[in-house]
Amino acid sequence: MRLNQLPINVTQRVKKVNPFTLMPEIEHQLAEIGFIPGEKVTVLRKNFFGGDPMMIRIGLSTFALRKQEAALIEVEDLKDND
Repeated sequence: MRLNQLPINVTQRVKKVNPFTLMPEIEHQLAEIGFIPGEKVTVLRKNFFGGDPMMIRIGLSTFALRKQEAALIEVEDLKDND
């Protein structure tokens, strides 16, 4: 599942951040703010119009991400590796 598909208030774990060939720096920027494999992530809120942007909690920090950025992040159930 991708982060942009995650329902609100469901916590999962970052599995992988996929590269985006048109903007290769995005993968690195997401890693710098905490989107690294194994980190817990929760969608806190989605905007009314198409869910863009999304408010995301990663670790102890909260960020707004565009749906396009969230679609690069693969997530998995917490119980898969706990």
